[in-house]
Amino acid sequence: MRTIIILFFTLLFFNTGSAQVTLEDDGLHFAVGAAISSGTYAYVYSKTKNKSKAFWYSFGLSSLAGFAKEFYDGNIITGKFDNSEMISTMLGGLSASYTFNIFTGKRKKKKREELLASFN
Repeated sequence: MRTIIILFFTLLFFNTGSAQVTLEDDGLHFAVGAAISSGTYAYVYSKTKNKSKAFWYSFGLSSLAGFAKEFYDGNIITGKFDNSEMISTMLGGLSASYTFNIFTGKRKKKKREELLASFN
């Protein structure tokens, strides 16, 4: 049994199937989408104090950037629209927007609860 478990984990960690291969370029697209989304979220939230608006603007801008880049590459440079790069940029934007959306505004809520507790 021990040998089977060791063999299973060895095959799991050294699997070189095509589904496990990630392109370096897609990782860069993910990082750029996250960076665009982070900057946009911080800017919009600082101006409006609206989490929903900041989320949708930041996700929308990163998605627009991914689409525009692939549209430019597809029509002008290579003649091929690469869906995986556009999706990578959008997922980077979504992950950053969602993360900011979760953690934004927690401090104010905690301070408000402490203030209410001090009156009781």
